[in-house]
Amino acid sequence: MSELRFPPALGCLLALAAGVLTTLTASPFELWWLGPVAVGLVYLGIHALTPGQAALRGWCYGLGLFGSGASWVYVSIHDYGYTGVPLAVFLTALFVASMALFLAVTLWLYRRLTGPRLAALSFAGAWVLGEWLRTWLFTGFPWLLLGSAHVDSPLAPWAPVGGVYLLSLITALTGTLLVEFLARRWWTVAPAAALWLIPLALPAQWTQPAGEPLRVALLQGNLDQLIKWTPEGQREAANIYAELTREQPEDLDLIVWPEAALPMFEDQARPILERVQSNLAPETALFTGVLQREAQGRYFNSVIGLGNAEGEYRKEHLVPFGEYLPLESLLRGTIAFFDLPMPAMTPGPSGQAPMVAAGTTIGNAICYEIIYADLVAERARDSALLMTVSNDTWFGESIGPLQHLQMARLRALENGRYLVRATSNGVTVIVDPLGRIAARAPQFEMTSITGEVHPMEGLTPFTRTGSWPVWLLAALLVLPGLRLGRRPTA
Repeated sequence: MSELRFPPALGCLLALAAGVLTTLTASPFELWWLGPVAVGLVYLGIHALTPGQAALRGWCYGLGLFGSGASWVYVSIHDYGYTGVPLAVFLTALFVASMALFLAVTLWLYRRLTGPRLAALSFAGAWVLGEWLRTWLFTGFPWLLLGSAHVDSPLAPWAPVGGVYLLSLITALTGTLLVEFLARRWWTVAPAAALWLIPLALPAQWTQPAGEPLRVALLQGNLDQLIKWTPEGQREAANIYAELTREQPEDLDLIVWPEAALPMFEDQARPILERVQSNLAPETALFTGVLQREAQGRYFNSVIGLGNAEGEYRKEHLVPFGEYLPLESLLRGTIAFFDLPMPAMTPGPSGQAPMVAAGTTIGNAICYEIIYADLVAERARDSALLMTVSNDTWFGESIGPLQHLQMARLRALENGRYLVRATSNGVTVIVDPLGRIAARAPQFEMTSITGEVHPMEGLTPFTRTGSWPVWLLAALLVLPGLRLGRRPTA
């Protein structure tokens, strides 16, 4: 049925709908079972297309996916980027259309290089290789990966085995096998069923608690982003976090403030932090996100520790257009969005040592970094607890922060670690090693949550290896479908 012929325009319409269905698999909708359906709609009749037509279908899928699932960038461009509606709409559309090119390239290469032989396998492999390309090319954007929706699905036990890309591969393969089954290739039901039944035999948990639990508090200041970097916002932030910290129980091991909780540089914030530290119990550690600057003109988005804490962390993977401006000499000054009052950040070094609080090693990921599965796995190898601080205020009441939370939960599941997540206005949570939310603060409120987290020992298979075995498997699945003779014309 993958060679079924129907008008290319209908195929593009189905692909556009498939992109929207993929968004519905993710938070806040969480209709994870639509993932194989979405892949099946894109796969249907793919071998009746020229490479150019396949690329157009992939682009339409990308338009549906990012147009419905990532157009929340409009909020940061318009509401907080001081950009008018027409230009904000144009920039959002440009972002969506540009991201859709990743899917266009994937399907163009697939049709150019492969034929119908074992297509169900080769298409699923190509899909995951396309996600790998999107993760790393031009700094990467691994948002709305197909596997991210499965933190709560029956496939969830696969996550500690192979991570998000294994979940994507199984989802894509289920979709292609479903199409072949409908074409009366009855043998496909057995491998498809196995992919969904094997998790029943997998270990429920690959790691185990080590030592006594930590009592933690996560603070959420809910400061208005529009005033945050003004003198008024700086004073309000200092008062909010000092007061929230004073309200916490005295027997805490760890208090966490969110990313850039105090909207000032560390040297400016030190007097405030020292006053807060003077009121902490001797056994309590406090971590806060803060901006650092050096005499050489370098700036870092960082996490530092106070009290019973050791070390610091500087964000390694920066956000383009948010923390640094690509082609700055050309873009700076063209529109207000490119002149936001933030210095260009410098990436922190790779291989940074974990921070320590109350004798527990902690792996950090600041905001956007939590969506990079392999980066978090690298941190988890040397850490007993995962921590992420974030500022999702930039995306208002859109679905973006909820998608961000879902990906953070998957990182906890992949690595068998508790994860504490402190954000400026939500969603602040404690996540257990199975990816379940143990405590959650409401969005858009000044509040805090407290709870216990266990340091964990042992490594999941994914933490040990990262994603490369799945990428290799995806490449091997593509190999049998490669054309050895004449290729189709573009």
